[in-house]
Amino acid sequence: MRGPHNLWRLIRTGATFERTGAMRVALDAVDAPRGLRIAARVIGWPFAWLGYTGDPDLPPVTRALTALGPAYIKFGQILSTRPDVVGTELAGQLTVLQDRLPPFPTPVARAVIQSELRAPVDALFTEFSEPVAAASIAQVHRARRADTGQEVAVKILRPGIEAAFRRDIDAFYFGASLIETLSPASRRLRPRDVVNHFASVVAGELDLRLEAASGSEFAENTRNDPGLIVPKPHWSLSARRVLASDWAGGIPLGDVAAIEAAGHDVQALATNVLQMFLSHALRDGLFHADMHQGNLKVAPTGEIVLYDFGIMGEIDEYTRRVYAEILFGFIQRDYDRVARVHFEAGYVPRDRNITDFARALRAVGEPIFGADASRISMANLLSYLFEVTERFGMQTRTELILLQRTMVVVEGVARSLYPQINMWQAAKPVVEEYVQASLGPRAMARDLGRIAQTISRNGPLLPELIERSIWRMRDEDTQPKAQNPFSWRSALLGAGLVAAGAVLARLLFL
Repeated sequence: MRGPHNLWRLIRTGATFERTGAMRVALDAVDAPRGLRIAARVIGWPFAWLGYTGDPDLPPVTRALTALGPAYIKFGQILSTRPDVVGTELAGQLTVLQDRLPPFPTPVARAVIQSELRAPVDALFTEFSEPVAAASIAQVHRARRADTGQEVAVKILRPGIEAAFRRDIDAFYFGASLIETLSPASRRLRPRDVVNHFASVVAGELDLRLEAASGSEFAENTRNDPGLIVPKPHWSLSARRVLASDWAGGIPLGDVAAIEAAGHDVQALATNVLQMFLSHALRDGLFHADMHQGNLKVAPTGEIVLYDFGIMGEIDEYTRRVYAEILFGFIQRDYDRVARVHFEAGYVPRDRNITDFARALRAVGEPIFGADASRISMANLLSYLFEVTERFGMQTRTELILLQRTMVVVEGVARSLYPQINMWQAAKPVVEEYVQASLGPRAMARDLGRIAQTISRNGPLLPELIERSIWRMRDEDTQPKAQNPFSWRSALLGAGLVAAGAVLARLLFL
């Protein structure tokens, strides 16, 4: 249903911002230029009467986003972690979107549990509280298992949330198509692919069985990580719309005053949050991609409690190495290395000048390193880097969207705890450790071992592959050479690689 009817949804979005007064607040927060303010006023004012009114007790931007629906609330959650972008006042107003939205009635939650788990709530739990937290997609109740007496958190999807997200994403697809049509230059940014990526992430978040699986895998990956607590899922009490997991106690990470009053070291916590994220992304390739304050607590022992695994990011080992080399190159201020990595990874077209690109990267990095600690920002670096790569023809990398977005959120969380944190200094040991483990001699030996294992595993197929190559060369020899001048070379190269692989496997495994 991605038709023109979605234009109505986009118009109503602007109208809602105008009607609630959020348009002016948002433009002030980002210090929008006068021309943009005039254009927004001219476009928004005639349609203001079409906008949703929202809850008048909420601040304007929060009011508009909650009225527009869950996808917009997700966007607001990200902005709530960026006081350096939208200002301290607006960021504080948006924190209610993390876990303090209006809940749906407890009787409805009980009905969902009974339907999903095929048993009454009283038979499953001896205690079942009113909602203790409510966010854009689900709400949480505190309960106690009837069979073991263990205290658990029970997460339940909001009724009708699937249809609401489908409607919003449908409008986003239409908006992306409209942008590509009206501005052909924007196609390089692949807006439809970006929306498609967002849709796939949301689809996973709307099935709590997948969240349970992600939480279980994440707990296994991090079981030896100091300073981190990961609640484990309870599979017997989980289904598509219901998820039970260990109860996560502690002080919400957004309550800095309470954290300081409890005697916790906010600088150490801020550093831990950043290093934790980088370690999971680089070491494991699986990272929590929704690390706002609503999903983080501080345990009485000072450990960070991380929960809600509805949005997870995953990057392959090759991409991890590229990302680490880029970060490491900036940390070392080796802009030639950063440029070379971009070209080798295919991020920048090879017909561009690598020397010019390295010089442009220096213009990105040096002002950041010349700033004081409170202004050194990885998020700003990513923003400036995007501007440079845009000039050099780099396309949007959809596989890095979650990684880049989460880096922005994590930095916002760290700065909310300790505004003076030096992001690069905090990141350096994690990145250096990964680079040493993944790009040194040991990593090369490990890669060769994997290649040999692959060849050895496919050993029975090698004779047939070589024979096919020989017969293909003979067949091509009877054809006019002008038809395929490179076929002999390709076949010989393929046969040579197969034979070399077989020899390597024999040397390594016999």
